[in-house]
Amino acid sequence: MINSKPTVIVSKCLGFAKCRYNGDTIPDKFVKELGNYVNYITVCPEVGIGLPIPRETIRLVLEDDEIKLFQPSTGRELTKDMLKFSEEFLSKLPEIDGFILKGRSPSCGTKNVKIYLGKEKAVGSIKGSGLFARTVKDKFPSKAIEEEGRLTNFKIREHFLTKLFTFFSLRQIKTLADLVKFQSDNKYLLMAYNQKEQKVLGRIIANHDKKDFKNIMKEYEEHLALAFARAPRYTSIINALQHIFGYFSDKLSPKERAFFLETLESYRENKIPLSVLIHLLKSYAIEYQQEYILRQTILSPYPEGLVNLRDSGNVN
Repeated sequence: MINSKPTVIVSKCLGFAKCRYNGDTIPDKFVKELGNYVNYITVCPEVGIGLPIPRETIRLVLEDDEIKLFQPSTGRELTKDMLKFSEEFLSKLPEIDGFILKGRSPSCGTKNVKIYLGKEKAVGSIKGSGLFARTVKDKFPSKAIEEEGRLTNFKIREHFLTKLFTFFSLRQIKTLADLVKFQSDNKYLLMAYNQKEQKVLGRIIANHDKKDFKNIMKEYEEHLALAFARAPRYTSIINALQHIFGYFSDKLSPKERAFFLETLESYRENKIPLSVLIHLLKSYAIEYQQEYILRQTILSPYPEGLVNLRDSGNVN
């Protein structure tokens, strides 16, 4: 049976339960909105290893070249408990598509988590990942993984959603014919993200080595993950949109062509959002009945109900 929604693992404290160290919860607007389009599985690794609510602070410390999870008030070291819980929890999951984890948490933070250089607080610190988040990234390197705080940044959120729904679509594919169509429908999205990997993905589908479908899918997913390893450059997006515009340019009047190019320049100068150009190209595709272009995921890589231009500017 084909799943109708992506499955996302989310930190339980993000509006689902009062399980933070201080007995609090942190409702998150984006997490709530996304809940209309995905199935959530919640997790609180700290409660998962038996810590109470509320609980004494825990922190990451670097000791003997090892990152350890430590509770200063009790002197307990919780590293083995957390790694055991992480491995067991993640191993029992159904097929999943992404993670939204609590930022700066010693268990769930994906980056910029404070790691103390010893068990005394005053000895300095470096930045890194929480223990649960580190296991997530090791076990699910191709999935969409983000912190709730970073998702207030528009470009980070757009990249996360695009990756989440693209890989969810890939997960539905059961035949080589489906995969060929997937590659075709994502042509310009892949062009915008990574032209080198786009070509590699095309060669994988061509299957000159006559590999079986399972191996093709494995290789394809690995290279799709490389293509989506980072958000696309705006110059690459412009290049992809110019290719799409080529389908209509000879059908438009000189004034219409000039208007599109002026709008493209406004996007280049960061004066308008990408959605303006997307809607313009979509209107051309409808008017000139270009079904191939209308199927292109770059025009709508995730549900339109999730398009929101608000942006905190925060990338931490």
